[in-house]
Amino acid sequence: MTDIEHALLEAYLVRTRWFGGKGRPFRVSDVRVLAELADAAHPDTIVCLVTVAYTDEEDGIERYQVPLAVYDEIEDRIGHAYVGPVTHHERPRHLYDALHDREAMQWWLDGFIAAEAEGTSEAAGLRFRRVSGGGALDPELRSSPMTGEQSNSSVRYDDVAIMKLFRKVSPGINPDIEIHEELTTAGSEHVAALFGWVETDIDGETLQLAMLQEFLRTAADGFELALGSVRTLLADPEQSIDGSGGDFGGEAARLGEALADVHRTLRERFPAERRGPDSASELGRTMTARLDAALRVVPELAEIAPRLREVYAAVAAADGLDVQRIHGDLHLGQTLRTAHGWRIVDFEGEPGRPFADRALPDSPWRDVAGMLRSFDYATGVVEMSQSSTTEQERELLFERARQWSERARRSFVDAYVAAGSFTEDESARRALLDAYVADKAVYEALYEKRNRPAWAAIPLAALAEIASA
Repeated sequence: MTDIEHALLEAYLVRTRWFGGKGRPFRVSDVRVLAELADAAHPDTIVCLVTVAYTDEEDGIERYQVPLAVYDEIEDRIGHAYVGPVTHHERPRHLYDALHDREAMQWWLDGFIAAEAEGTSEAAGLRFRRVSGGGALDPELRSSPMTGEQSNSSVRYDDVAIMKLFRKVSPGINPDIEIHEELTTAGSEHVAALFGWVETDIDGETLQLAMLQEFLRTAADGFELALGSVRTLLADPEQSIDGSGGDFGGEAARLGEALADVHRTLRERFPAERRGPDSASELGRTMTARLDAALRVVPELAEIAPRLREVYAAVAAADGLDVQRIHGDLHLGQTLRTAHGWRIVDFEGEPGRPFADRALPDSPWRDVAGMLRSFDYATGVVEMSQSSTTEQERELLFERARQWSERARRSFVDAYVAAGSFTEDESARRALLDAYVADKAVYEALYEKRNRPAWAAIPLAALAEIASA
């Protein structure tokens, strides 16, 4: 591949959903071809590693994976995925986003099929790995791109498998692959089984590019289910939760049991330990520092900050902390409800942190707190969309929403605790959970203030509730 014009890729990146630098000044500083796939049966396809350099006060670089299908002529059938013209092997050709091209995506399916016998196969520098017991894949499976994702891109192969292609990539072991492999090997019922992944070597380091999983045909997004439940309740707020059909307590309890089972398996498959008082003290200081930083942007926190400091001080005074591998970024949007129960997805952790940091053991109560805040967001989002004419109506809607969230949270925690095993006593668990919930809500208040000011009322209301407890 001769040089691709950087300006062409810059114009393409800002049109995508997954590019994280929209709104920031940037330039493409380097394009490296990781693989160039060519044979008579498929369109020429190149997998590029595009380096983006930012030129604002934050500076820094990011690297994005960009697979491109290369054609001699304009392909109207994938015109929506057109990237632009290029000189390829000394002749003019046309580039398309390969994930939208069914012919190009056959490369990846064929690679996974070739790896079935030995557990690994190679194609032009791409290494395909298969998980033992993943089953055979039909070469006639047809691909179609999924929509709605923000940071990665997924391609569905009929109703059998789904491949997540990582867009922003870094050298090292991706936690999403690492954790899914362990949970799949352990036979966990609460994740989509991992079939395999794609990787390559770059400058002596492994770069993991994609993962192939079981496609959950009956799956419904957990956050959308919760929103539907709240809407059902608030459609007739005169009814009780039990009578409205809008109770989410049972589903929340089943989700709590699923998380407890996943956490238990992660404790068995990865290092876990009991850390001493210094670890608890450091956690309290870290949370307090985040509050101090947020106060500079969210002045509404000032009134409740003293009470939040007390919550963090209770954690800092604890005699220790249990840590293990966790999800790291858990909320209802990372869950799917299937006909066979809840599944937890996307174990990548917080996208802004390096892989090594995401793999560090942490408290399982961080995951629990993330889910509790998600229940609260479900009610907050629906409340913002409601139109009420009188103060009495608004108060009734608020009370019903509060009841929904309170019941969902209580059901989730009770089920999680009943299904788990803990070294902390009840008061220590409560102190930890309160602190993690407050810390998460402070982060949310800061995020919303900067990005969606109208939404800041959701975490601020939760923090006021914590402060008044």
